[in-house]
Amino acid sequence: MTGFFRMKNVKILHFPLFFVFVHACFAQADFAPYFYDNGPYSHNGNLALFSLSEDTPVGTQIYCLNGTDPEGHEVRYGLSFDPGSKEYFRVDPKSGNITLVEKLDREKQDSIDVLVSITDGKSKVVERVTIFVMDTNDEKPEFQNLPAFIEIQETTASGSSIYKAEAVDRDTGSGGSITYYIQNPLPSLFAIDRHSGVLRIKSGQILDYEKTKTHFVTVIAKDGGGNFNGKEQFLSSSATLTINVIDEQDTPPSFIGTPYFGYVYEISVPGSEIFTVVAKDGDVGNPNPIHYSFDDGDDGAFSINKTSGCITLLTLPIFLKREIFNIKVKASEVSPEGRLMDYGMATVVIRVVDLNNNPPTFYGENGPQSMFELTMYEHPPEGEILRGLKITVNDSDQGANAKFNLRLIGPGRMLRVVPQTVLNEAQVTILVEDSAAMDYEKNHFLTYKLLAVEIDTPERFSATADIVIHLLDTNDNAPKFSSDYYIARIPENSPGGSNVVSVTATDPDSGPWGEVKYSIYGSGADLFFIQSASGIIYTQPWASLDAEVKSKYNFYVKAEDAEGKYSLAEVFVTVLDLNDHPPAFNDNFLEKTMVIGAPVKIEAVDDDAEVPNNVIEYAIMKAEPDNNIFDIDADTGEIMLKSYIKSMAIIQNITKQRDCTWSLVVQARDRGQPSFSTTAVVKIDITEATQLKGGPLGSFLMQNRNKPLQILGMLAGVISLMVIVTVMISTATFMRNKKSNRILPNRRVRRRPRKQHTWNIKNPFKKPERPEEKFRVKEEEQEPEPQPEVIVENVNYNNNVTNVVRHWPPPPSAPSLPPAPPPYIPGERQWAVPTVSAAVAAKPKKKPVITRQDTVNKALVSELKMRLEQKRMLKHS
Repeated sequence: MTGFFRMKNVKILHFPLFFVFVHACFAQADFAPYFYDNGPYSHNGNLALFSLSEDTPVGTQIYCLNGTDPEGHEVRYGLSFDPGSKEYFRVDPKSGNITLVEKLDREKQDSIDVLVSITDGKSKVVERVTIFVMDTNDEKPEFQNLPAFIEIQETTASGSSIYKAEAVDRDTGSGGSITYYIQNPLPSLFAIDRHSGVLRIKSGQILDYEKTKTHFVTVIAKDGGGNFNGKEQFLSSSATLTINVIDEQDTPPSFIGTPYFGYVYEISVPGSEIFTVVAKDGDVGNPNPIHYSFDDGDDGAFSINKTSGCITLLTLPIFLKREIFNIKVKASEVSPEGRLMDYGMATVVIRVVDLNNNPPTFYGENGPQSMFELTMYEHPPEGEILRGLKITVNDSDQGANAKFNLRLIGPGRMLRVVPQTVLNEAQVTILVEDSAAMDYEKNHFLTYKLLAVEIDTPERFSATADIVIHLLDTNDNAPKFSSDYYIARIPENSPGGSNVVSVTATDPDSGPWGEVKYSIYGSGADLFFIQSASGIIYTQPWASLDAEVKSKYNFYVKAEDAEGKYSLAEVFVTVLDLNDHPPAFNDNFLEKTMVIGAPVKIEAVDDDAEVPNNVIEYAIMKAEPDNNIFDIDADTGEIMLKSYIKSMAIIQNITKQRDCTWSLVVQARDRGQPSFSTTAVVKIDITEATQLKGGPLGSFLMQNRNKPLQILGMLAGVISLMVIVTVMISTATFMRNKKSNRILPNRRVRRRPRKQHTWNIKNPFKKPERPEEKFRVKEEEQEPEPQPEVIVENVNYNNNVTNVVRHWPPPPSAPSLPPAPPPYIPGERQWAVPTVSAAVAAKPKKKPVITRQDTVNKALVSELKMRLEQKRMLKHS
């Protein structure tokens, strides 16, 4: 700090390297606080020229702001960033300690601008400082020109440059310098310049298309190393280069299927085909046609087709001077101009067959052989030929003596041999038939027996050869869980980071392919995380589990190998409920009305999710004025009187009071551990019910006598139902009568007399005490009138007598007289209506069926009438 001056009580500070903003202060003789400038290598002061390594761990205290106030006041420190900038640090206002709160990355941001401030409560000084982020070796080299496919002529001279590898390392210093080398360089045909990355053919080495068509070279780019987290660290990356060799005309023809064996049989005739040789141009990329010819050994007894290579017999076998002919066959390339070029030689052994004295024999490249070995990758394509097995089978006899079968004996049906029937000699071909069974995880190697057995000879000569196939592993298996699903239980009060369940998946593949990494996903996975290596699932550190909010979670866990093959399993997590909620009544003060003989019920609710935590037991803790009046059902909460209390007189005898309101303290306790309880005060008014003959409906009316709306609603429903039934019956009766009024023919029709049913009306309000006490319908003898009167005698429960007059509609007229009515039956009444020309008996009606509900309703109405009459009598008295 160079100095300061005062102008109208406003202090302005000047600094050579920093922008300083000073708030106006109007306190007299008040000087602004200031930072100590301790230099760039100090860890306290004003952060001037401070630098910080990018590998500093988050949470590290990196610096301490330090300053003072000239008046000696306590100072406070502050730290802020430009708007929109990431906040990498946090400061303690009192101590000035600055802590790193965000991860640093020099390759993304190599400097950070910070505003530091100091204040004494009146004046505030703000300085802008720049913190420099120092590099560490945390970036590995990255190849730029990938993937790389190189095509090169096989005649390219040794030492020629064929490719330049380029890699970039974003680190600085030695960590950003790169050297190149080839992985496993000893058997390689190539070399690379360590500094430039130029790939060359090694000196003294040549490329050969016929030997290897494609080369794979792995180039390693390694940096010069550097410090990271306090340790020396070297980083590297690799890239695989594919080098395709282009064929040139530099290889002579070669014969296929050698050695060659042909046979002349005693029955052979001139022109018989003895053997066919096959040769191909060694330059398989651009082959030329082949010309065949004899070079020596044919003695003029054989000829060869110059294009097909077929050898034929020119004379009869009896004129052959030797038993075995070794004929040298020449295969020459033919240029596009028709000129013979490079050639190859092969010997064809032709034997004149006489006796069956030779068994089948297996040959390899170097002669007779009894064991053949091959190394190949597992699961080759079905139908693929095992070209690494070069097997020839030969029987030196002639004719039928040289005919034999080939069989392959071994585990399963993985391989098949072709041909299965051989005459004299054949190239043995082994084909893949069951690729899935050739599994490295099941068998590292396979052993077969190749059996050749003669068919039509009495000797049945045979030969065997062992075939051993060594399998190499591929990544053909996905990780597999030990179970398709996992069930876990965890208490709801478990802290964050609690162990939930451990899942296990195995991958039978070898090496990196067998390493499994775990992850979880799904809608229920938000509160959990999994360790990718161990498969242990934990709750999130911030997670709070509550069984009352949600007690079931399910999500998926994924097991994945290095190449992305994976399998899934489902995890079901149940949050175990703890007894953390007490029972609660809807109201702590309840009022109930109890009818003697009927209980009243109280209810409490427990918000816990599971039993027994939410199972409630009820108990009466106290009852006033007497404790020996009530019982309570511990499970349902029904409060009832003791069994011996049958009337109000017993209660009045106990309490010595005529009217009494009871006060009960009822406890609701759950069955959890620990157990919680709550109490409520229940005020009960006891009344004595009047016995009704209405059954359950009567009890319903008495219990709800203080709720008139419910009673009126029930009565309205019953009346509506009765009206609907009455309308339906009337409609049915009208339609039936209407159908009976049709015009009949004018002749005498004799009908069988019908039994006339009379009306039998029962008292709807009172069940008769004796069968003969019934309502009877009486008809008065009077002059014919349009509407007769029916007087019904109604005797109700309380002996009130009323007369009911019903007016019946006139019956329809009939065309003829009906049969005479039956004689009068006591207790029943025939119903006859006079008409102009005749009297027609009314159509009989079914006796009304009185249900139990109707009986109850009528009894209730009678009971209400009786009560009204009693009240009226009390008023008059």
